[in-house]
Amino acid sequence: MTQGQIATAALFNRSAHAVFGVVSAVDPVNHAIKVRVQPDNIETGWIADIGGVQAGDLRIACPSEPGTHVVLLPIEGDAEHLVAVGAVFDTVVTAPVSPLDGSVIQPGELLIRAGCGEPPVENTLSVPVQKSAEAGWCQIDRQGVTLGAGNSRFIISHDQIVLTVGNVRAVLSASGLKVFSGDIQTEAHSLDNHIHLVGTQSTGGPIG
Repeated sequence: MTQGQIATAALFNRSAHAVFGVVSAVDPVNHAIKVRVQPDNIETGWIADIGGVQAGDLRIACPSEPGTHVVLLPIEGDAEHLVAVGAVFDTVVTAPVSPLDGSVIQPGELLIRAGCGEPPVENTLSVPVQKSAEAGWCQIDRQGVTLGAGNSRFIISHDQIVLTVGNVRAVLSASGLKVFSGDIQTEAHSLDNHIHLVGTQSTGGPIG
C-alpha cells in the first residue's frame, strides 16, 4: 500500500465522530463537495453539502466554496459516509459586517452579504475573487428590512419605505411621497422642467 492509502485507511478505520474539514472541490449541479478532513488532510469523495439548504416547494441553495471550513458528520456512525452539515467562520474567513453601520450582526438579526471575497485555497494557481463593494446584501433587524447593492439601498420600516440611489432619496409614508435631491420623470415629462400646453413655455421646478 502507498503512504496515501495507509493514511486513508487509518482515517476511515478510526472511531466515527464529527470532524472539521476544508472544501477542496464543488459540484453546484448536484450540490455536492469534496472535503479535506482535518487534521489528516485526506480528501473525501463527493459528499452531500446540506449547509444552507432547504428542499421542497421552497428551495434554498448556497453551495460551499473551495477553502470553506465545514463540519462533517458520519451517517449512522460510518466514517466512510460523511455529510457536510454547515460552514464555520475562522480567523481568516470572518463574519461579515453590516453595510449599514459597519458592525457584525447581532443575535436576533440576519445578514446575507455577497462579495465578501473567496476563502483562501492552498496549492492553487487560480486568482481568488476579491471583495466587491457593488455586491448585493440583505439585512433583517428590529428596525425593518434593508436591501442594498453598490450605491443603492431600499429600506422598509414600520412607518415608511426609503429608496436611495446615490444622492437621490425618495421617502414613501402615510403622508405621501417625497423626493430629495432629484427629479420625478415619466417617459416624456419632467416635473422640474416641462412644457405647458398654453403658451408652450418651458418651466423650471415648482415653487411651494
